[in-house]
Amino acid sequence: MTPKPIALTLGDPAGIGPEIVLKAWRALRQTGPAFMVVGDFEVLSTSAAGASILERVTGPDDDAFSFADAMPVLDLPLQSTVVAGKADPAHAAAIIRWIETAAGLALLDKVSAVVTAPIAKAPLYQAGFSFPGHTEFLAELTAAAKHDGARGPVMMLTAGDLRTTLVTIHMPLAKVSAALSIQGVVNVGLVTAQALTRDFGVARPRLALAGLNPHAGESGEIGREEIDILRPAVRTLRDLGVDCADPAPSDTLFHPEARRGYDAVVCMYHDQALIPVKMLDFWGGVNVTLGLPIVRTSPDHGTGYAIAGRGLARADSLIAAIRMAADIAARRQGASRAA
Repeated sequence: MTPKPIALTLGDPAGIGPEIVLKAWRALRQTGPAFMVVGDFEVLSTSAAGASILERVTGPDDDAFSFADAMPVLDLPLQSTVVAGKADPAHAAAIIRWIETAAGLALLDKVSAVVTAPIAKAPLYQAGFSFPGHTEFLAELTAAAKHDGARGPVMMLTAGDLRTTLVTIHMPLAKVSAALSIQGVVNVGLVTAQALTRDFGVARPRLALAGLNPHAGESGEIGREEIDILRPAVRTLRDLGVDCADPAPSDTLFHPEARRGYDAVVCMYHDQALIPVKMLDFWGGVNVTLGLPIVRTSPDHGTGYAIAGRGLARADSLIAAIRMAADIAARRQGASRAA
């Protein structure tokens, strides 16, 4: 059976999204995975210096869908002019519509997964967008759908043999400590362990847990979060059958020898998880949203306004995100057939 295509949202049309989407299609057109862009046909036509390599389609099952011959585009046009490199709140309604459409297609099982090109939060906020980012918005869009297991969203970043997940996501560092709870850490651990088995084929997941404080709190001398929150969370996870190590200093967790001892690290805040991933593979990291009823990945970078429209953007991370989305979707499909 031919796999269903992936829905790839265009992201911010003034950023590098149009460029890297086209580069991804050129890299994958012969081998796949196949995808359908949800976005603005004319923006892509401008970026491609002509529409000859594009094909308007009405959906993933359109007879015109031929991925090797032309990049399929579900055209949902913008209502404003795009200037490369210039953020504009006027694009927000279309960007949101593209995400909603892709998520809807995935929920209807019309596409195998959703991959999202980068968006910028500030222009969306100016237009009234109320979610911290893609992750939280997709969780809301899929909240009513049936989902087996612990529910996210949980953000996972991957690069090479490293996987990190986050207990808090887009949160000011000053607020992280107050936001931590035993229940929150346990839920992220459960979602992570279940996703490692379901989506990555890890039969017996092993979790590491990054301490919040230097030296993991030094027995309470440099902070009590490890004693009051993280260690009780570890005990609960173990009671639930999850192999989770005690909280460890984050400066000891990411070297090659340490990485051989776990399948994922549960991190407390954004940069604790993203810095090691980007140090390991700055160009090829992938963001995966765990705990959703749909498969969603994205490149691990932003809109790149400074280089938009100049032909300089690299598509490595987007290509890796597309391939990972296809792998996860195939694994879920295989598990569903086996059940």
